[in-house]
Amino acid sequence: MKHIPVLLEETISVLALRPDSVVVDATLGGGGHSRRILEELDDRGVYIGIDADPAAIEAADELHRYKATVHLINDNFSNLAKILGDLEVTPTAILADLGWRSDQFESSNKGFSFQKDEPLVMTFGDPEKHVFTASDVVNDWSEESLADIIYGFGEERASRRIARAIVAARENGEIKTSLQLAGIIESAIPRFKGKSKIHPATKTFQAIRIAVNAELQVLQDLLSQGFDLLAPSGRMAIISFHSLEDRIVKQFFNEKIQAEQALKLIKKPIVATEEERATNPRSRSAKLRVIEKLSL
Repeated sequence: MKHIPVLLEETISVLALRPDSVVVDATLGGGGHSRRILEELDDRGVYIGIDADPAAIEAADELHRYKATVHLINDNFSNLAKILGDLEVTPTAILADLGWRSDQFESSNKGFSFQKDEPLVMTFGDPEKHVFTASDVVNDWSEESLADIIYGFGEERASRRIARAIVAARENGEIKTSLQLAGIIESAIPRFKGKSKIHPATKTFQAIRIAVNAELQVLQDLLSQGFDLLAPSGRMAIISFHSLEDRIVKQFFNEKIQAEQALKLIKKPIVATEEERATNPRSRSAKLRVIEKLSL
């Protein structure tokens, strides 16, 4: 499945890039935004693409053919301060697309998708660098802790029923695969089946993935570090895909605006057009927010 970047032209527009811009693409992913960004830069420009998945870095090697200086960094964007310190650059634009590459579902072999029979891992990068994996969450965490993250990170109303079903199932043996877990969740909430457009396991898988990768905390780290490092008049643009992420971005941006440290550029988040939603279904939940840093 080909990865299609969301809100592509809208993103390029709000970043207001110049030929000599220094751009941080904190979520390199499938490289959809990166190619379009690089088209705006000349040999004075700098592009820094960051991704926790080494496969994304390897696949992006062709970006070096553009005129700008290109740095491809295999790291978590929560380490942005160190990354930029090592490169000795000050960004004039920062972008983070918090969505998914299609191949992370199709060929990761890490159990991100409830439609595939894969090991329960769900780490963006090397599992050895994570405190725990999805398997640890599902097989070792208490019923109360499971229910809490499924409700808190997945906003799943049936969280306690699902947690209870997971704990009961693992008494008969380790839960090893994504398909096995999806089946347990489906059996726990059969009355929800057919009443929603989304799969019954969607919110639980989201919750476990967020917990494994500490996604909300690293987003906070990116926002804080990124804004501090951003050059005056530089812009930060974030594309979020669910309410938990968007809430964090909205609150952070509003705090900077109210403190008169940033300029509000748009009244409401930019969303996909009807045409884009029709051709790229994953764009339906996307929200693009942007602020411009003021000179102190």
